[in-house]
Amino acid sequence: MAFYNRKKPEEPAAEEVKKPSEPVREEPAKAETNEVGGKSEEKKEQADVPALQKALEAAKSEAEKLKGDLEQLNDVKLRLAAEYDNFRKRSQREKDAIYSDATASTVTALLPVIDNVERALSAENASAEDMRKGVEMINTQAQQVFEKLNVTAFGAVGEAFDPNIHHCVGTVDAEGVESGAIALVLQKGYKLGDKVIRPAMVQVAN
Repeated sequence: MAFYNRKKPEEPAAEEVKKPSEPVREEPAKAETNEVGGKSEEKKEQADVPALQKALEAAKSEAEKLKGDLEQLNDVKLRLAAEYDNFRKRSQREKDAIYSDATASTVTALLPVIDNVERALSAENASAEDMRKGVEMINTQAQQVFEKLNVTAFGAVGEAFDPNIHHCVGTVDAEGVESGAIALVLQKGYKLGDKVIRPAMVQVAN
């Protein structure tokens, strides 16, 4: 009786029975994905070619423009250098011409004085008084020429000594002259406007 009461082992439910799983085919999927990605990259590269060509053309155009600008700047530089050289030469010629014109003008103003000196020297049997009068006239004429040229004489007894315009060659005792003033004028000084042409040579009182 015990034999019939033995329980049979329970069989698993139909739902719980696991069927052997089929292998997942991942490799073909990956291959497919790589193939699609490769085609996409190839298409992208093909699409980038016109853009790169366009950029290259733009770069070439910009390079040509810069080259033209550089040549233009070099041309301007050369023209400026030539103009400056011409200006320098022209300025030097004008400077030389001004000096020559000034010298010629001065000599022209002095020629009448020279003429009178030559006449006085060529005079025969002239008395000492006539010679003196002739020299005085020549001196007056020379002073008139200096006045026209804006040349003035300076340096006189009693003037205060100024080392900027006077050249002291010694000191002397002089009555009636203050100490430090000019006591004797050995050679007059001359100015052209405010410019000292020659300082006066003087002796100063102690």
